[in-house]
Amino acid sequence: AFNDNIDEVEDLKDRYKKGRVGDVEVKKKLAAAINKVLEPIREKRESYEERKDYIKEIISEGTIRASNIAKENMEEILEHIGMYRN
Repeated sequence: AFNDNIDEVEDLKDRYKKGRVGDVEVKKKLAAAINKVLEPIREKRESYEERKDYIKEIISEGTIRASNIAKENMEEILEHIGMYRN
């Protein structure tokens, strides 16, 4: 699922079935494949780590937007069930 090198995966499967590859080799290759998949995610996280003010701004704006949407939804719900907010 993590290794995009089909030939390597097929070789490992074949050798594993024949008992010619150990768990340690398989685990090392799996770790390398997972790290390859995670590398872009780690890089993006690192770039955000360097821009903490930007992240705080995103969270603040998102909180305001969510609060406004929740308020509108609550007003609509109260209207539909026959209760009105003052």
